Amino acid sequence: MATNNGLAAVEKRMRAVVQAARAAAKLAMAQGADEIVAMMKSLVAVDKGDLRDSIGWTWGDAPKYSQRVGAVKSSAGDLVITIYAGNSKVRYAHLVEFGSAPHINGGMFPGTQNPGTPARPFFFVSYRTNKKRAKSRITRAVKKAAKDAFNGN
Repeated sequence: MATNNGLAAVEKRMRAVVQAARAAAKLAMAQGADEIVAMMKSLVAVDKGDLRDSIGWTWGDAPKYSQRVGAVKSSAGDLVITIYAGNSKVRYAHLVEFGSAPHINGGMFPGTQNPGTPARPFFFVSYRTNKKRAKSRITRAVKKAAKDAFNGN
């Protein structure tokens, strides 16, 4: 009885394609996140630099006390990049991004007027500007890696 070595070779090649595509997607996702974070850091209002220094990205969930701006997931859901701003010291990223309306204070200084702050967008502007570019880079990298792996390169 004849054995089918051709099927085993195709299966081996397909496993190589999956591994190569996964590695390429991971690199492209990291590069896209780096670009988004760099733009965010260049756009954020700097007083002492604490907010700027708290901006970053990580694989998986955002660190404790940070505010998650966006997350990029692979279609399988196992590769997840989270872009965030803030930490235990900096908890006001949303106030810088969206501003605050004038209001009457309560709490420690009841009855006093808070003039509010204007919005100084840095987070979503950067994300929306670079999202399409990052997604295209990932798609190109996966296609190229899959072609190269299938052709044995």
